[in-house]
Amino acid sequence: MRATVIHGPNDIRIEEVPDPRIQHPFDAVVRVVSACICGSDLWAYRGVASRVPGQRIGHEFLGVVEETGSEVTGFAPGDFVVAPFVWSDGTCDYCREGLQTSCPHGGFWGEVGSDGGQGEAVRVPYADGTLVPLPREAATDDTLVPGLLALSDVMSTGHHAAVSARVRPGATVAVVGDGAVGLCGVLAARRLGADRIITLGRHRTRTDIARSFGATDVVAERGEAAVEAIRELTGGQGAHAVLEAVGTEESMRTAVSITRDGGAVGYVGVPHGGSAGVDISQMFNRNITLAGGVAPARAYIPELLTDVLTGVIDPSPVFDRTVGLDGVPDGYRAMDDRSALKVRIAF
Repeated sequence: MRATVIHGPNDIRIEEVPDPRIQHPFDAVVRVVSACICGSDLWAYRGVASRVPGQRIGHEFLGVVEETGSEVTGFAPGDFVVAPFVWSDGTCDYCREGLQTSCPHGGFWGEVGSDGGQGEAVRVPYADGTLVPLPREAATDDTLVPGLLALSDVMSTGHHAAVSARVRPGATVAVVGDGAVGLCGVLAARRLGADRIITLGRHRTRTDIARSFGATDVVAERGEAAVEAIRELTGGQGAHAVLEAVGTEESMRTAVSITRDGGAVGYVGVPHGGSAGVDISQMFNRNITLAGGVAPARAYIPELLTDVLTGVIDPSPVFDRTVGLDGVPDGYRAMDDRSALKVRIAF
């Protein structure tokens, strides 16, 4: 089969790799229908995150079950499924508590020795604990597939930021970051009943999506200028809930500074560049809560799936370019130079 592999910075290739096969009785093999490139993949592409030359890459996909191991009871060949970006056994203490990202038997797609999501097929460990069933007829619904694909990571991660920041009906929310996760955070905040949603971003195509998702205000400034702008918009108080979807010191510093006293920051941006942006003294003095981390997408997908299927939310606009497998290297370049927001791969 063919799949995406990374050989080094700016070196993404489509190569022949061994076909996935059942290795353990709890495995399934899934033929990928749609996948995508994540903003976090760019850290490996840019050389910021190290990878072994020839390592698989990609962690967002949905597809059709081709084969199951002898101990898989919840799925059968022909089932349409979505995979969260982490596999998990579904039975450990953490999984039962809804924190599948801490499963001792879990892992991330694209780790050394595992399949990546940007390929024609994937071996799924612990299929019963990992996969979420989708309506079979949705597999051929081109208008629905992108929204379902977003559940594998960005929509679930945006929702995690909103939940961690304690977004509630009537709240004022600020979202730091105009990438796909930040935009899905806007959608999640609206879904949870926020009254006012301020998005921080300076790219018109992205802020237009944010407005369509429910943003009421846009702040283009950064750093101290952004803090002043948010304070002005909120009568000097700041936002009840702030969603941080970037992961830099500056973005964390901004997020904490624009939070209202007694408010909360939900951080989901993959950290890079250190932690100096978190001022513990400021948080202590102003009673600011910091919560978040890696989103347990497997815990969130079932409830979000219902709203996608019924049209209550539609995260599909975050995908602004679609390529075939051969177009993946160009897709990475487009996301790296910001000429594309998020690239979907259709098989």
